[in-house]
Amino acid sequence: MRTRHGRVGATARRIGAAAAALGALLATPGPAQAAGPIPSYRFPEGVRDVAGGARNTEGPVLRADTAYRSVIKPGGKLYFQLVLDGVKDAYASVVALPGPTGAKLAYGDSVKVSIQDADGDDCDSQRRSIGSAQYPHPIAASAYRALRKSLSTCQEPGTYYMVVERESDATSTPADWALDLRYTTEPVRSGTGPSSAPSGWPSASPAPPTDTPRQVHGGTGFHDAAALSQGQWRDSIRPGETLFFQVPLEWGQQLFAAGALGSLASAKDGYVGTALSLQLYNPVLGPVTGASAPYDGRQKQAALEPLAPVAYENRYAPADDTSAMRVNGAYYLAVSLSPDVGRTFGNGPYDLTLRLTVAGSAQSGPVYAGPAPDFGAGGSASGGSSAHADTMKLVAALGIGTGTVLVAGLGVWTLVARRRVAAAGRGPQGFGPPGAW
Repeated sequence: MRTRHGRVGATARRIGAAAAALGALLATPGPAQAAGPIPSYRFPEGVRDVAGGARNTEGPVLRADTAYRSVIKPGGKLYFQLVLDGVKDAYASVVALPGPTGAKLAYGDSVKVSIQDADGDDCDSQRRSIGSAQYPHPIAASAYRALRKSLSTCQEPGTYYMVVERESDATSTPADWALDLRYTTEPVRSGTGPSSAPSGWPSASPAPPTDTPRQVHGGTGFHDAAALSQGQWRDSIRPGETLFFQVPLEWGQQLFAAGALGSLASAKDGYVGTALSLQLYNPVLGPVTGASAPYDGRQKQAALEPLAPVAYENRYAPADDTSAMRVNGAYYLAVSLSPDVGRTFGNGPYDLTLRLTVAGSAQSGPVYAGPAPDFGAGGSASGGSSAHADTMKLVAALGIGTGTVLVAGLGVWTLVARRRVAAAGRGPQGFGPPGAW
């Protein structure tokens, strides 16, 4: 017969076992640090598979704010239909996932996205190429349909077309590329306002942060990007890997960002010209700017040029990097390490430090003619993993009774809170077509 003392002791042992198991889970390096292949780019939960049409009339209709997965062949051209109204601007974005790992790519290998009207006129288009980082890594492009009195095309409501094109060099690996597709809308501004970009914003980089670096691990893509704030962040990255991070920016705030590779423990001869790549994307996945750094075994840093503070009127700027700073929300950093680093210096992982400064206080934004858009979801809100979700799965798997959960809850939530501060957005990393492709 079990006594009350025995039941309390058993309960305590179950709490201790749960806490020990939870502590082991939170202390153990995730899949990102494990040896083996780099995990694939993570699409959000509920992503819909869709095949683009070879002609505009064959293109499937896409819904706003819905994630779609597709595939494009070398030299391919795909059509998708968008039903747009006459009161909202629209952004169509494509993330191309060159692959497989080890594929040969050329500087000009690229993806282009356009929004076209019923007459075949481009509302906007953008092409993104592999560039000097000639190895498989995600690249994203975005096109924009603007409602403006000064424009004569793309102003009427009706059916528009998102057109995705791929250009491939004859020497490149002729493999299919997976695509991450979406489009979203933004209400026009209510009333009238400035129609020119602000000028005179601070262009001098501030002193870098000096706080103790906090541990984090980047996500596999935009949908599970690890959330960062101002300060220094420490991670590790493997050759051929791309890690994703998100930084929330409000209206009026200005981002200064740099990524640095650590030195080798022992000297080794070698040099990689474009070793570390740092790319910044805005909340609608439009490219903002980028930087790269070489590597010779000593510490190296890639820093973004000073950017304009986030402002609605930036969209009127002629410079692309200023025009892209047009909406508030989650801005994304994609950090890639060349496979040549592994071939020259070893497979790593390599120390990565991110240094972020968010200057300026939040300001009021534009008055929209409709509900303000939410471009700041990101992370687990878009289907990525979170420390809370993983922890609660563990608690459920342990089969702990209701009373024990109530007792252990404070300890669990304390551990989770500390873990989320120390390692926001932990999840597997990597990129490339999903296994289905």
